[in-house]
Amino acid sequence: MKKEFYSNGKLLLSGEYAILDGALGLAIPTSYGQSLHVTPTTTGFLEWTSFEENKNIWFSAKLDLTNLSIVSTSDQSVAKTLKSLLLEANEQNPLLLTDSEGFQIETHLTFPTSWGLGTSSTLINNLAQWARVDAYQLLWNAFGGSGYDIACAQHVSAITYQLKDGKPEINKVSFDPKFKDSLYFIHLNQKQSSKEAIANYRKQQFNKDDLLGRISDITNNMVSENILTKFESLMEEHEAILSEILQIPTVKSRIFPDYPNAIKSLGAWGGDFVLAVGNENTLDYFRGKGFKTIIPFSKMAL
Repeated sequence: MKKEFYSNGKLLLSGEYAILDGALGLAIPTSYGQSLHVTPTTTGFLEWTSFEENKNIWFSAKLDLTNLSIVSTSDQSVAKTLKSLLLEANEQNPLLLTDSEGFQIETHLTFPTSWGLGTSSTLINNLAQWARVDAYQLLWNAFGGSGYDIACAQHVSAITYQLKDGKPEINKVSFDPKFKDSLYFIHLNQKQSSKEAIANYRKQQFNKDDLLGRISDITNNMVSENILTKFESLMEEHEAILSEILQIPTVKSRIFPDYPNAIKSLGAWGGDFVLAVGNENTLDYFRGKGFKTIIPFSKMAL
């Protein structure tokens, strides 16, 4: 019998980097996500096809069901990552691949892979649902990371996320500010390596307790703030703190120095989306600089 699973994409509005060490972060599940479709077959193979939002195939692979060896693939690197995820899921649930003599699996994104909204995290959460295993454990054993993206995959409202003694503490929050129509997500058209970004963060010398306290305070204030100018100040304070820690210029000073309102990086600095305060008129500014993917908060947030 065919099985279908779905997971939401993610955006971290506050707490990037510091969330790895226990800072409180504010995250939203997105209206974009990924589905997983599993159909039993009798082929003896696990045949995998991944589709982008435009229905184009961006990845395919054929694996031997007995040992998950790669028979053929369109991308060897992606296939090796997929194999390691499947092996880890099968390690947690050895019955996973015994349900059928073969599987035909399709994944369908509702956003471009370049957007960075969670191509991997939505896949991991979907695989965990299919395998009936813990998604966080699957993530940590395979990739590492804070796990906030898994929490977004599983929730339908904004959340605060914090690691306490290595375990996720998740709280649903009502993040529906009066000024939400002034919030926009701008895609920078650059893919940033999270692994490299985290490695750079790890090599910096700073007072960790001070950083976690300051970022957590900003997160709490962002959740409850309903005055736009004060929210902008929180965005700018967050940027300034991490700029000093990471020894990297803020995205505004580097790319948009003459923009009149606040701009905040999201996730690994230098790529994917940024959060900008603006209106229909000021968005011409970003279009004029060649940034065409501009998504209003109300359309991005689930």
